[in-house]
Amino acid sequence: ILIKILSPGPIIFKHKRIGMGGEKFFCYKFRTMVIGSEDILEEYLKNDTDLKKEWEENFKLKNDPRLTRLGVFLRTSSLDELPQLFNVIKGDMSLVGPRPLLVQYLPLYSERQARRHEVKPGMTGWAQVNGRNLAKLSKKFEYDVWYVDNISFLLDFKILFLTLVNVLKRKDVGKGSGDMK
Repeated sequence: ILIKILSPGPIIFKHKRIGMGGEKFFCYKFRTMVIGSEDILEEYLKNDTDLKKEWEENFKLKNDPRLTRLGVFLRTSSLDELPQLFNVIKGDMSLVGPRPLLVQYLPLYSERQARRHEVKPGMTGWAQVNGRNLAKLSKKFEYDVWYVDNISFLLDFKILFLTLVNVLKRKDVGKGSGDMK
């Protein structure tokens, strides 16, 4: 309700993502950005070369000007991802697995990195507990492939536990073993 009151637009944002087997699906999140965010991003990137470089590295901005004030809180607390429980119920996602990425990332995958699509995407994953937003995209892909190669109930339990700890501490860097052992 606060999303609707504080910023015009829908409460839920849906975006096309890539799932298991390369299938596309709509991934749900609480909306954290202002309406017209793509135009705002384009304008910022056109006028600021440092921001453009930051964007081209990971397709993220540390201080994203498109975020609403409530959106900053929702993202920091990871509450923006709660609607993905509907994706889990629908069978598009799992609680644990590689995060579902945007269609635009497909050309960036090597054949090995595309193995991340051998399992369902997850609400949280090995990359999220080993650097979350701080890890470079290529490193996240490596974490995802490592997860696919080492998937187990115990690993999933560890990831869920570390995710809970990180969310409660509001940390971007997890306490997982970043060396993938």
